[in-house]
Amino acid sequence: MKLATFSAEGETFFGAITDAGDAIALNAEFPHYATLYEAIADGAMTDLLAAAEGRAATHSTFDYEMVMPDARRILCVGVNFPDRNAEYKDGSAQPKYMSLFPRFASGFTGHNRPLIRPPENHTLDYEGEVAIVIGKSGRRIAAEDAYDHIAALTLCNEGTIRDWVRHAKFNVTQGKNWDRSGAIGPWLVPFTDAAQLDDARIQTRVNGELRQDDTLNRMMFPIREEIAYISTFMTLQPGDVIVTGTPTGAGARFDPPKYLVPGDVVEVSVDGIGTLSNTIEDEVV
Repeated sequence: MKLATFSAEGETFFGAITDAGDAIALNAEFPHYATLYEAIADGAMTDLLAAAEGRAATHSTFDYEMVMPDARRILCVGVNFPDRNAEYKDGSAQPKYMSLFPRFASGFTGHNRPLIRPPENHTLDYEGEVAIVIGKSGRRIAAEDAYDHIAALTLCNEGTIRDWVRHAKFNVTQGKNWDRSGAIGPWLVPFTDAAQLDDARIQTRVNGELRQDDTLNRMMFPIREEIAYISTFMTLQPGDVIVTGTPTGAGARFDPPKYLVPGDVVEVSVDGIGTLSNTIEDEVV
């Protein structure tokens, strides 16, 4: 059983997704939570899953939304695979500290929704990643205890307007936060076993062509270390999202670059989590 945010007939719901792909709305059972994010932030993930057990589906036709569309804090780890570091061709060794930048919920859409290419710039690129959702607060968390603070896993296509990450000397924020340029979803998978991350293989396909293919155990900064480092300077809170890093193979690194165009289909897959799929559309202005 997975948890998701979805819409049907003009209403937005949160609830569970069955193995058959149907949805079980849980809003009525949990009226004190307006959103899935509020439920996760209050530590109610186990309660939601228990409430859905044995329940009949409420929706067989629906649209996925960004899994937590009101997530307050989304932190992304950049350049976190050895081959990805080499793509920059600057001769640098593995950095001492990880690169971090914020993304905001408005920059993401849901599964099976289009990523939006803006008219100002057409260098829209893909980055397939695993995202973790914090379930237990903590400050200065030891790496060996880090997994105890994860509630769930999901997938991210961390869509980027490449030209705009080069607008300033030392930040990438403006290239990373175009409305609906990326996606998070389709759902949250409960994190119950270290193998869900330690043995995970992530793949990204564009129109069926395999572009990214790597395993999380090759990360320069493993997820345990990400949690430890981030929690050194900020208290991690339930509902916080960490997007953990993308492998080599993004469109910008081809010669010539292979940026996304309307009609493309991007799929990010990890066994045990699922597949996040999105098309590309131009923004209507």
